[in-house]
Amino acid sequence: MNLPGIRRKLAHRITSPIVGTLSKMGITPNALTFINLGLNVLAGVVIAMGHFLTGGILVLVSGLFDILDGALARQTGSSTRFGAILDSTVDRIAEAAVLCGLLYWYMQNGPQENRLAVVLVLIVLVGSFLVSYIKARAEGVGWRCEVGLFTRAERVIVLALGLLIGQVFIALCILAVFVSFTVVQRLVHLWKQARTGGD
Repeated sequence: MNLPGIRRKLAHRITSPIVGTLSKMGITPNALTFINLGLNVLAGVVIAMGHFLTGGILVLVSGLFDILDGALARQTGSSTRFGAILDSTVDRIAEAAVLCGLLYWYMQNGPQENRLAVVLVLIVLVGSFLVSYIKARAEGVGWRCEVGLFTRAERVIVLALGLLIGQVFIALCILAVFVSFTVVQRLVHLWKQARTGGD
């Protein structure tokens, strides 16, 4: 099974026991999307204040809501094009909120070497947006782009773990390397599609 298939299988196992209950409660996918956004904005504020452990917990919890909204939409048959666009937009804002919280903390606190951490945060922020943009742009011209070693799920897990165990700098190093790799990976994949498709 390929990596996207493994992700889908894991997500299904995590969400299937929960989405039925959420559906019976009348909770909508968009409500979960906005809960996800609120938790990430709160995480960004908490991280900016230096409370990394609490921020890590919030990032992990928000990650659950991030996969639940899509799963609930599919199970209830309420998936819409606008809902998909809203979900993707909120995901970008949510990720930026957390990284901006880290950026603020590193700019306001710590020794001189934290300048490198600021650069790493910016690399991760730009790279994360590019990973998502490349896929969206490819799908806009009719290509599939499911490849990618570090999608949003992996980024959330690595950053949350870094916050939880107090190793944020190492997490940022990992993210900067593998997010950049994923950008190149997707571009190479699409370049190969262009060559084989003659476009």
